[in-house]
Amino acid sequence: MRWPFGRPTTVRARIVTLALAPAVALMALWSFAMVSVTGELRGLVRVQDVYEDFGTPVDTAIGQIQIERRLAAAYLGGRHRTGAAVDLLAQQRRTDRAVSALREALREGDHGRLSDRQRQSLDTMIAAVDRLEGLRERVLSGRISWDRAVTEYNALVEPGFDVQSALTALQAGQLAREAQVVIELVRVREFVSREDALVAGARAAGTLTDRQYDTLTATIEDRRVFERTYVPDLPSDSRTLFEEFQRGAVHRALTAGEDALLRAGADNAGRAVTADSWRTTTDRAVKRYMLLCTRSAKNSAARGRAFAYRELTRAAAVGVVGLAAVGLSLWFAVRGARRISLRLETLRDAADLLTARQLPDVMARLSAGEEVDALAEAPPLADRELKPDEIGQVGRAFNTARLAAVEAAVKQATLRRGLFAVLLNIARRNQALVHRQLKLVDTLERRTDDPDILAELFRIDHLTTRMRRHAESLIILSGAAPGRRWRRPVPVADVVSSAVSEIEDYARVVVPPMPEAGVAADAVADVVHLIAELLENATVFSPPHTQVTLRVGRARGGFVLEIDDRGLGLDSDQIDEAHRTVNGPEDFDPTRHDRLGLYVVGRLAARHGIEVTLCRSPYGGTTAVVLLPEAVLADVEPGTPAPPDEERVRRQPSRDTTDGRGVGGTTDGRGFGAPTPGAPSLPTRVRQTSLARGLRTEAPSPDDIPAREVNAEEVRAIFGAYQRGLDRGRKGIPTSTGPTERTDASTERTEASMERTDASTERTEASMERTDTEEGTDADDAP
Repeated sequence: MRWPFGRPTTVRARIVTLALAPAVALMALWSFAMVSVTGELRGLVRVQDVYEDFGTPVDTAIGQIQIERRLAAAYLGGRHRTGAAVDLLAQQRRTDRAVSALREALREGDHGRLSDRQRQSLDTMIAAVDRLEGLRERVLSGRISWDRAVTEYNALVEPGFDVQSALTALQAGQLAREAQVVIELVRVREFVSREDALVAGARAAGTLTDRQYDTLTATIEDRRVFERTYVPDLPSDSRTLFEEFQRGAVHRALTAGEDALLRAGADNAGRAVTADSWRTTTDRAVKRYMLLCTRSAKNSAARGRAFAYRELTRAAAVGVVGLAAVGLSLWFAVRGARRISLRLETLRDAADLLTARQLPDVMARLSAGEEVDALAEAPPLADRELKPDEIGQVGRAFNTARLAAVEAAVKQATLRRGLFAVLLNIARRNQALVHRQLKLVDTLERRTDDPDILAELFRIDHLTTRMRRHAESLIILSGAAPGRRWRRPVPVADVVSSAVSEIEDYARVVVPPMPEAGVAADAVADVVHLIAELLENATVFSPPHTQVTLRVGRARGGFVLEIDDRGLGLDSDQIDEAHRTVNGPEDFDPTRHDRLGLYVVGRLAARHGIEVTLCRSPYGGTTAVVLLPEAVLADVEPGTPAPPDEERVRRQPSRDTTDGRGVGGTTDGRGFGAPTPGAPSLPTRVRQTSLARGLRTEAPSPDDIPAREVNAEEVRAIFGAYQRGLDRGRKGIPTSTGPTERTDASTERTEASMERTDASTERTEASMERTDTEEGTDADDAP
């Protein structure tokens, strides 16, 4: 099967494909989901490492910027006092070191572990700290107010919170909520740092404007709101740490200072708290908030990592189970496909066995006449193959079809045998009638001496002989054998002469001199019939003005006869088809009525092992080569005496009035010329004078002059000359007075008038030289 590289062509492949398609789709979806989930889980596992690599430098830089913001506010609010400037410059150097560490971390860190959002937030943070130098110049030059400077520093710090949010964004569910709460609490630290910066500016300036005071109070309220909102959302361990801090002294001091600032108003805000205590409180609060946020972040990261490991383990287990399920489904699909395929193959093998073996065997046995049991020849499939499903239904239908096919073959063979029996019966009846007609014609020939009447009787005799051959052809095609039999071998010359006499255009056949050879008695009738069929094909399928040449001779393994016509011939396909017809006599097709002669030839050749070959003729027609094997041949001694008295019909023939020399003829296949004018009138004929001694069925009485031997060429030539002369005489055509090749034209003309056609000779063979079997056929004359 062309699979998986092509379209599946077998049932097994199609079933596996049907099961594999959804399995592959599920595996693809599962793989995509697993890749996505495992990617996020791996990112969750790495979030702590990523935060340590990138988040910690950001937190450090933010812390230093927050301190620098407070000192910048104190420097600008205190009118550029020298001490404040020294503290600010020192802090700027510490901030620069933190920013340099941040830049180095971003430059050396593994950015492949970062998402797009994380990289974008880090880039924004770097862009923010790049503005730090410009802000410092304005602060040191005094070209910016202290509250404006605080706002500018707030803008530098704000991207740091986005970085922290992005670095923890891989978490989901409760972990994401925890991370967001921690980030918001980091803002509480920022609010405390802003409060410190605003108070430092107020103390340095001595007073606050209403806008500056509103900013301070809003910052205090934001810190308190964020703390009240997000601390309860922390996990229990982190919430416990924040609650302990809220109950501690640092938080109480921070809250007390904020309350004092809220009560003091804008004018007294700078004096509401003492500088040292407030700075100490805010520094400790900022550090404490930083520590709490860091611990909460670590706790959240630890829970995230544990969650990630659990989910990875679960995903791996689900993956294994999914793969096992897919593999199991594929196994079931392949197993089911294999079982279905095996059952279908069983049906296929049964069908192949039926068509390739069982039916041909049944037909062969039926053709041989054997009785066939349809149930025994078409056993049903096993019960295990007939399950209650669609394939089982097909199997039951196949059992029915197979039984019906065998029964139909039996019925067809029975009908065919019956038809052949009917045809054989009709053929036997026709054969009996033909024999009776031959006897009647023979009787009429004996009772008349009128040449015209004899000529007409000769024609009737010839037509009757052809009718006998057609009846015998029908008998042969019906599977039986003709009734004619000989008890002794017959010379090949007589066999060929009899075959020539059974065709219509016998005068066109050129018969050569025949060598000394004989045909076995049991094969004479079939060989005569075979040669006659081939000769008739040659004369029918060639122009009427052409000759049909017969060549004979000995060959290795038998005796060869070549029949060569000059017709249109056959192409290679037609020759092959004709060969199949001749060499496959069992494959008789009644619909091919145009090849009945070849079917008869094939049956006769197969019966005696005769080889018949058809090929292109050098003259453009077709050459039929007949090889008579040694088993068909027999030796015939020259001068064989006439049959004994018990083999003869008890009647006396007429006396021969010829000179006893027999019938003359040409040896080169040419006919005789026209009769000489003034020849004597036709004498009374003597029957069987021109027949070869081996073919005679009754002999003259001892007082008569015995007839001499005659060959087939003489028979053909004499009758042809007689027929042509008779036609010319009736039409008033003058005959040629030229020389002839005969030694005694008058005598030969007399012999021609006395001698019947070869058909008469053959008729005499049938009526006089029958075996006991033929005599039994004559007994069937009565219909």
